Amino acid sequence: MSMRIGFIGLGQMGFPMFLNLLGKRLDTNTEMVGYDKSSDHMAGLRRDWPDAAPYLAQDEAALADLDVIITMLPNGAAVRESLLGSADNPALVDRLASNATVIDMSSSSPMDTRALADILAERNVQLLDAPVSGSVPKAREGTLAIMVGGATDIVERMRPIFMAMGSKLIPTGAVGSAHGMKALNNYVYAAGLLAMSEALLLGKALDLDLSVLIDVMNASSGRNVATETKAKQHMLHGGDFKAGFGLRLMAKDLGIAASLREHAGFNPPQLDLCLSLWQQACEQLPPEADNTEIYRYMAARLGAYL
Repeated sequence: MSMRIGFIGLGQMGFPMFLNLLGKRLDTNTEMVGYDKSSDHMAGLRRDWPDAAPYLAQDEAALADLDVIITMLPNGAAVRESLLGSADNPALVDRLASNATVIDMSSSSPMDTRALADILAERNVQLLDAPVSGSVPKAREGTLAIMVGGATDIVERMRPIFMAMGSKLIPTGAVGSAHGMKALNNYVYAAGLLAMSEALLLGKALDLDLSVLIDVMNASSGRNVATETKAKQHMLHGGDFKAGFGLRLMAKDLGIAASLREHAGFNPPQLDLCLSLWQQACEQLPPEADNTEIYRYMAARLGAYL
């Protein structure tokens, strides 16, 4: 497979994904170019990663004639602007190669993704939505789980690209389905982390051994990703509260999940409550707070002791 691949969004998740893709180039003729709109960030990457520097674009003009463009941006609005342009920037989609493929690996609204897919199709560009599950360490290891929505033949053609960044690829159906499933998955995770945090605070009030409490959960029906990979590793006994996924990103994904209620025609009450608590935590905690900080936020909110 010989092609020209661009990667937009070289942040905490995007840059290690780009490095893995760069390190596992599918063919000696495959060209790679990475870009982030922050010139300061790009300068820092060139300084700190000299081996990757030749593959980092000097400006957006280097993104022309791409066969594949991968986006890993904060939200769907940023993806749309990067592709369709704005008053200050020409549309990138009009500078792509014929029959190009856009792979949006951001966490975006499935309804917005479907609308964007229709706009791109009018320009003979195909869209796959391919959000990832896993934090920064998994992005570095190349062991992300990747959901992908879109035409089966295009998904299979792009499979080697996905497997350079992740260890599991899950086709989810039509365009937009992967973004929908990612939002709902993150809701279930956020609810589990929140419930575990409250249980730990209750356990602390009862003078229980919290490590043993987590062992009980992990051997019983209370087991979830938070109990298995967050509590002892990042939250208890002087934990670092650095699990690799921002609290604000979690709140954003909960907002996407909550927006689906308009399409569904009903309002899930637990989702509404969960979103409200995470949004309030965002207001109280610093911008860089990790999602595991919800534990300390709930302790302060409830007047409990850690």
